[in-house]
Amino acid sequence: MEKFVMYGAGNIGRGFIGQLFSGAGYRVGFVDINKEVIAKLNEDGQYPVNVVTTETNVEQMVKNVYGIDGGDIDLVSEEIATCALMATAIGVNVLKFIARPIALGIKKRYERGAKPLNIIICENLIGADEFLKGLVKKEVPEIADYIDSNVGFVEASIGRMVPVMTDEKRAGNFLRVYVEPYNILPVDKAAFKGDIPAVETLYPFSPFNLFIQRKLFMHNMSHALSAYLGNLRGYEYIYEAVADYDIRYVAYKALAEMAVAVAAENGTEVKPLISHADNLLYRFTNEALADTVARVGRDTKRKLGSNDRLIGALKLSVKNGVPCRFLCIGIAAAMLFAPEGDDSSKELKTYAEENGVKAALEKYSDYTGEYADLIEKLYAMLKDGKQINYLIEYCDALSGAEVRV
Repeated sequence: MEKFVMYGAGNIGRGFIGQLFSGAGYRVGFVDINKEVIAKLNEDGQYPVNVVTTETNVEQMVKNVYGIDGGDIDLVSEEIATCALMATAIGVNVLKFIARPIALGIKKRYERGAKPLNIIICENLIGADEFLKGLVKKEVPEIADYIDSNVGFVEASIGRMVPVMTDEKRAGNFLRVYVEPYNILPVDKAAFKGDIPAVETLYPFSPFNLFIQRKLFMHNMSHALSAYLGNLRGYEYIYEAVADYDIRYVAYKALAEMAVAVAAENGTEVKPLISHADNLLYRFTNEALADTVARVGRDTKRKLGSNDRLIGALKLSVKNGVPCRFLCIGIAAAMLFAPEGDDSSKELKTYAEENGVKAALEKYSDYTGEYADLIEKLYAMLKDGKQINYLIEYCDALSGAEVRV
């Protein structure tokens, strides 16, 4: 049985990637620094994943798994040296800490004349492939040429939604993960070295920029937008927010704006992207995920970053001449988001109140473009107590006779 090394035993690692490759016949080793998780994986050799919808809850056992202590660099590098394939789902900020053990594992492969290694990078970062590759090559510059020709840094688009697990959901097993039924994993076909693994729901595609933008500027954007508007109306859960007609309308119009922009940027048909928008809003209504407004919206300093899900989407729209007024409603609402315990969002909200929307956009989003005036106006409307439907009517009026998709 070939070995698959999964760097990160969190909800995405266990609830999506590990399950996917275990089901494809690999023996999956999870690398993590959580010793309790590693011990439990080694003790049980399996863990439960519950595929849930509003009406159903089906438990599936993920078997042929084991744990690898992430603090034992020699052990981790040896696992990487002897695996057929690996992936990361560790968090962008942690990649710098795992670069060395990955590099040492690759060096062992070089010394032993092993087959090429492909690393599937499951992180929310545009350019994650070059970022991780640069970190790894810095650790072992003497084999930089070998890495270029024998190691595939393969970007992936993670669409499966996995909620925060509660004690009730864990039901006596802290390895249990709840997931939605969606399990397609698009990956960058052109980045692989050697053979591409034959896995049923692995979707190799090239050029891959389409899927990166679809995930960040459609999925992540509309998820966050729903949270920020849901916050204005006092909803606790995303499914409650999306069930609200006004919020759903704004989310769909923003998704339509981005479908046109992403299609234009990539020279592709817009209809499949509109279909994807429909599917996203349907998936957001899954009550069993119980994803909270506070979790999805948290850290607006990051989510309003220059190239992140909201401002990055706005810039892509402007680049392709696509109006993005409903996206701007979401950006304005984000500046009013500051739930308890979210210091990042509180900082941005306070700065906008004290210094103005345009100053906040310049400071946190590096944005001073043409839509700053509209965002400022929409923000003022919300501060004055105007309801979401008022902003909808205002933006629809601005659209005038434009043909909307």
